[in-house]
Amino acid sequence: MLVVIVGPTGTGKSELSLDLAERLITAGRPAEIVNADAMQLYRGMNIGTAKLPVAERRGVPHHLLDVLDVTDEATVARYQVEARTAITGILERGAVPILVGGSGLYVSSVVYDFQFPGTDPVLRARLEAELVEQGPGLLYERLKTVDPDSAVRIGASNGRRIVRALEVVELTGAPHTAVLPGDPVYWMPAVTLGLRLPREVLTPRLDARVDRMWAAGLVEEVRGLLPAGLEGGVTASRAIGYAQALGQVRGTLAQADAVEATQQLTRRYARRQVSWFKRDPHTHWIDADAPDRVEQAAAQLP
Repeated sequence: MLVVIVGPTGTGKSELSLDLAERLITAGRPAEIVNADAMQLYRGMNIGTAKLPVAERRGVPHHLLDVLDVTDEATVARYQVEARTAITGILERGAVPILVGGSGLYVSSVVYDFQFPGTDPVLRARLEAELVEQGPGLLYERLKTVDPDSAVRIGASNGRRIVRALEVVELTGAPHTAVLPGDPVYWMPAVTLGLRLPREVLTPRLDARVDRMWAAGLVEEVRGLLPAGLEGGVTASRAIGYAQALGQVRGTLAQADAVEATQQLTRRYARRQVSWFKRDPHTHWIDADAPDRVEQAAAQLP
């Protein structure tokens, strides 16, 4: 059995996963946690991703944290393989795997029987060259013609995802959305727990969280990642908070503007997370502030 904990950022998923793991361990059922936050895969990206320090993991084994350099590109297809390998290993050790995170596609790629098409280096290189030469605008117009649903979902400015969507269409002859099942089948039996908060409660918490990240030294963390190649990282350099702190380091954003932009993007991201996760009718929703949230979560487990 796989336990999955999802929900928008700032709702306490990590804390619930630890509380639930400790309850299982006390009951004689070992438990281990598998990260499903795309940005927590990166080494050194700690403050801006709210990654739990080792000392705060309560001795519970964690997997898929700090496995990528900031110059690596995080991909869902690669993550799916590595996460399922980790989960299979946990089960073979007789423990309960708890998959935790807010990256919707990453979670779904593990929980459901998603099949990802491969890649063609020559085709990818051609599309990426077009992106560099022409910018995302013309490629986006092409995507709207061949796969309008993906175009709406991706947006006009995300060149990397536009390239990938066009690559899939050329490789498979089908829209990118067609490779994701409309009626998903579970990869293995799973219980999904979702944490929720009213928007009027969550929004100020997210704003305060961003303020705390700056106070905790996010800008200094970004400076420390520059020698590791952060600016050249296709995925890491665009992470919410990191891109804005990088702008502050380079002098293109004042701190107040960097913080405000990060808060706006974080709120927008949380809304997308809510939209993604609420589509699953099998999710057991729990109020994140409920004093008995651990009891409610444990009651859903067989």
